[in-house]
Amino acid sequence: MGPGELHDVLTDLRRNGHPDLLVGLARRDDAAVYRISDEVAIVETVDFFPPVVDDPYTYGAIAAANAMSDVYAMGGQVLFALNVAGFPRDFPKEVITQIFRGGADTVAEAGGVVAGGHTVVDAEPKYGLCVTGRVHPGKISIKGGLRAGHRLFLSKPLGTGVIATAAKEDACGPDVLQGAVASMLRLNRVAAEVLQALEVRGATDITGFGLLGHGAEMVEASGAGLLVEASRLPVLDGALALAEKGHLSGGMKRNRRYLESTLGARGHLMIAPALSPGLISLLFESETSGGLLFSVPLERADGVIERFRKRGERCWEIGEVTAEPTIRVV
Repeated sequence: MGPGELHDVLTDLRRNGHPDLLVGLARRDDAAVYRISDEVAIVETVDFFPPVVDDPYTYGAIAAANAMSDVYAMGGQVLFALNVAGFPRDFPKEVITQIFRGGADTVAEAGGVVAGGHTVVDAEPKYGLCVTGRVHPGKISIKGGLRAGHRLFLSKPLGTGVIATAAKEDACGPDVLQGAVASMLRLNRVAAEVLQALEVRGATDITGFGLLGHGAEMVEASGAGLLVEASRLPVLDGALALAEKGHLSGGMKRNRRYLESTLGARGHLMIAPALSPGLISLLFESETSGGLLFSVPLERADGVIERFRKRGERCWEIGEVTAEPTIRVV
């Protein structure tokens, strides 16, 4: 469901609340957070989708990594998960087993366990997880945590959506696809742990609404803006060329239409006209199991990339947080 449709559907439901529901529908964040005690809060999220690759084990693993990402975006640790799945009645059982195994192994990599689940008969295969995590109530990362003057970082390259779309159209080389698969399989666990060490409070993960869509949610929640330097954006090998050739998902079109009719119509979305059409499309394109987008106070920003490097991973500084609630890409 696109951002515009989702906004309309959830409008009335956001009125519900509870004193221990620290993050719920009213906040439009990545996951719900419910306080259990002064020291412990539960993080809860659910995500599932149709296959993005042909190999069933890899599909299950990617779906699990994607679902757990919302817990990491809130600064949490994964505890356990429940499978959520739908398959055609005549779907091969050995294929379902491989999908579930991929999901279970990835949850185990995160330090959690799959404890059960629910399946239904569906015309198209779908798989994902309902994930339970934990976080300290005073250390939650939220979309509304941006502050002017902070530096802006991204923990994974863009391009999984474009590459997955091209692969479905038999227009993607195996090396390019493997690069996207490796990115989608990489957990945001290290990123979440680095953010907790840095006491980061402004974060989200980049998934279906794309970099600009999820960035816009942060802008709305924080009342601050984003200045993104296009030349510093990390992009998966092959993704830009595929975007230039038009291998773009339906999600990209919905995201772009919504943002241009809302932020753009108010003059709050400005993209440098000199940028290539392909790169502009990547800014709006849906991502699967994308990275964390987060901001860090200027005095701690210099150490972010080194902290990731010491954990064997990469991170990119891509811009800054501004006082005016707009998104500018230069």
